[in-house]
Amino acid sequence: MTAAQAMLRFLRGTLTAAAVLATVSAPLSMALAQDAATGDTVPGLQPQGGGAVGNQGAGDAAAAVAAEHPLEPALKIAQEGLASIKANISDYSATMVKRERIDGELGEHQYMFCKVRHEPFSVYLSFLAPEDVKGQEVIYVAGQNEDNILAHAGSGVRAMVGMVSLKPSSMLAMQGNRYPITELGVENLTRRLVEVAEHDKQFGECDVNFYPGAKVNGRVCTCIQVSHPVPRRNFRFHLARVFIDDELKIPVRYEAYDWPQEVGGQPVLMEEYTYMNVKVNEGFTDLDFDPRNKAYKFGVKE
Repeated sequence: MTAAQAMLRFLRGTLTAAAVLATVSAPLSMALAQDAATGDTVPGLQPQGGGAVGNQGAGDAAAAVAAEHPLEPALKIAQEGLASIKANISDYSATMVKRERIDGELGEHQYMFCKVRHEPFSVYLSFLAPEDVKGQEVIYVAGQNEDNILAHAGSGVRAMVGMVSLKPSSMLAMQGNRYPITELGVENLTRRLVEVAEHDKQFGECDVNFYPGAKVNGRVCTCIQVSHPVPRRNFRFHLARVFIDDELKIPVRYEAYDWPQEVGGQPVLMEEYTYMNVKVNEGFTDLDFDPRNKAYKFGVKE
């Protein structure tokens, strides 16, 4: 096998490591994305591999008329949470679990250990499962390495290629992922939740429920469930759930569903992201996001 063939096999088979989502952070983005079919706008980046399809061809939702929209309490929680993250959390580690639907196909769960630092925005990922991605590592630091992702495979022929460098939003880096690594993290997620809530509260046809005492990996959380019963082109999802850790005041799980494919059917999972075993303010340094770190396996020498 030539070096070029080995590189091609690496790029086809391992780029989930090079551009993991956004966790939980990635459901949404600050920019408004234009719907190509209608010319209308909805909040957030259009996800790689397709967003909601159950509202295609639907009409607009009616404008909100209530004095206080049902989303107001949830919006306040998100705004306060964002302020708390900015003031109190500089970095954290966690085990991240993601599952995404791309081009209509729901992938399997992926597990990874992650380190995230807010300033400068920095991410280290080490893939734990499934077997085909186990051992892969990814590093991204805003403004460094030409603003590229650094990644390597875990084992086999692909590992022989060594470290590769890719633009976060390039076609190759986005292969098999709904969002780029630049959208990862609980701060980004909280910010996007604020943006979507501010957008959706302009319209009616929105139900909001709070479920205290919910648990994620043994942690006590408050679950906020938002649903849009009727398919409308204004909305990104039929139903979404956010689990806010009662102690840490951060979202530790997000899940979003499309409208059912048939009358009386079940909502269709589009994406879910969970942060487990979160440890905040670990005191990460530049070395934690350096491929020369001897605890990592990027193969870069001093």
